[in-house]
Amino acid sequence: MKIHVLLSPLNADELYFTGKTVVVVDVLRATTTIITALKNGAKKITPVESVDFAVKVSGGISGGHTLLAGERNTLMVEGFALGNSPLEFTEEAVKDKSIILFTTNGSKAIVRAKFAENLLIASFNNVSAIANRLAELGNDVEILCAGSNGMFCVEDTVCAGWIISAIQEKTEDVELSDSAKASLVLKKHFGKRILKMLKDSEHGQLLIGNGFEEDLKVAAEVDSTDLVPVYVQGEIIAPDFSGSKKSKPEKK
Repeated sequence: MKIHVLLSPLNADELYFTGKTVVVVDVLRATTTIITALKNGAKKITPVESVDFAVKVSGGISGGHTLLAGERNTLMVEGFALGNSPLEFTEEAVKDKSIILFTTNGSKAIVRAKFAENLLIASFNNVSAIANRLAELGNDVEILCAGSNGMFCVEDTVCAGWIISAIQEKTEDVELSDSAKASLVLKKHFGKRILKMLKDSEHGQLLIGNGFEEDLKVAAEVDSTDLVPVYVQGEIIAPDFSGSKKSKPEKK
């Protein structure tokens, strides 16, 4: 298995991902929020690249059971039902609902990788479950870090390092690209001080300044769920992989 980490979505165009196994990471906050929404009973999430497209799509999906959610520069888009804080996506708010999601970085990264054969959604919340699924698939892996406006983000790369480390615990046949090796170095440097790393990061500082410090605590939780969200035909769902022994997180 070869593992490569893309430190920004701008490092590859849509066709690059064709037929590949891809994991998208946007710790602060899109992938953390997506995982939270599905964990709390959301039916599906449709990621989009623009606010205008989100509004357009919402007119034809699931009637009154569709929620518009998303942010611009960390703040809820005016007129939307929800922003991009995982704390907003409670069971009461999202159970049995379809969600159309626009975010500054994460939803765009997911759409960019839409031609992948397997497209998985990851954050610190489901590291072990993601690693189990990737080991089960046995394919080469591209980990796509959403970054921030095309720029490198330390938190996404550290999360990529956690995923790589977890995969290495499950299989010996792993070959790493230079960026994958760098992700492991960052993971080892920050160790388990994830919350401190998030608070010290540029995007973490922006979120704290805008009143979202509690979101960082949710984002810092490692293996809080065994969900493995997947992108299929334009929608993110959470299939049940429990029938496979390999797909269950291992106890450490």
